[in-house]
Amino acid sequence: MNIIHSIRKNSIGLGIFAIMTAGLIAVTHQLTEHTIEDNIVQAQLSAFNEILPADRYDNNLAEANIMLDADPLLGSAEPVQAFIARKDGQVSAIIFETIAPGGYNGNLDLLVAVDRNGVVTGSRVISHKETPGLGDKVDLQKSKWILSFGDKSLENTSLKQWNVKKDGGEFDQFTG
Repeated sequence: MNIIHSIRKNSIGLGIFAIMTAGLIAVTHQLTEHTIEDNIVQAQLSAFNEILPADRYDNNLAEANIMLDADPLLGSAEPVQAFIARKDGQVSAIIFETIAPGGYNGNLDLLVAVDRNGVVTGSRVISHKETPGLGDKVDLQKSKWILSFGDKSLENTSLKQWNVKKDGGEFDQFTG
């Protein structure tokens, strides 16, 4: 009988502990949910301002988003979120996420801003799985390579020039 009593006592104690822990997690989530959402929006705005200067728009980009249809040119089989920048009520640029397949260890997720004239104002790699010290030069903190796409467009850069140098283009490539 002592074993059954001990098991019951420990089970009740463990159950109470689990309920208290779940309650604490729920309360913490409720208390921090808005702060986390605000931090995500601020981080996103900071990333937007890195690729599109803040003086190029006067609207709230977080609220000016649309979904672009899935397109292989965007590297996605799923719709892609885009943010419409406006200045004085006129569209000045679009910021969108795209996927560059063909990284050594997988896809490169990019954030790209293109102005109303089709000129890339900036781009950043927002995630990758490249090997540290080798392929991670796609990160701005590691090299300025990602900046080489700025001020490029289909009008000032031929399709051939959009290739890597080994294929006759003007962009460097990295190999491990």
